[in-house]
Amino acid sequence: MPAIHLTDDAEADRLLSDDPLALLVGMLLDQQVAMEVAFAGPLKIKQRLGAFSTEAIAGAEPEMFAGLFKETPAVHRFPGSMATRVQLLAQVLLDGWGGDAAAIWRQGEPDGPTVLKRLKKLPGFGEQKAKIFLALLGKQYGFEGAAWREASSPYGDEGTYKSVADITSPETLALVRESKRAAKAAAKKT
Repeated sequence: MPAIHLTDDAEADRLLSDDPLALLVGMLLDQQVAMEVAFAGPLKIKQRLGAFSTEAIAGAEPEMFAGLFKETPAVHRFPGSMATRVQLLAQVLLDGWGGDAAAIWRQGEPDGPTVLKRLKKLPGFGEQKAKIFLALLGKQYGFEGAAWREASSPYGDEGTYKSVADITSPETLALVRESKRAAKAAAKKT
């Protein structure tokens, strides 16, 4: 069983480690908020909804579900749109994957390029987010499909600190943040 450490909350990290749906939802929420806030989101949803499954999320009344996102502390800084996106993701998982988030990277023993293609079809997962999530699966979640590093490059590259896929401790978090700062600074110069 993987041991994911993406938040400052042991219970939130345990949920991410134990539940592939939580990890996928955390990745979906990881935009325009601090990474720790995004990946703590699944635990907040579980505590407020009283359950954490594709059925419970997709089946929740949309207005009530959005209200859960708005409670303090908020699940996301854009609670309405992100609640809608999480419910849409849950419905896609129910319709296409039998409600099993892990089927995306387990069903049919897929290789890295296949998983990348599957991830890019999910709501809220563009090219970059899909590559980062694939790298996270390979580096920390035990995914061993052929060519996963190549498919997730540059995030799957060994010895890099580019994304959430590389965070395993406070030290690696600091390295990822420094790498992102350097990339932003370089982008400003061009």
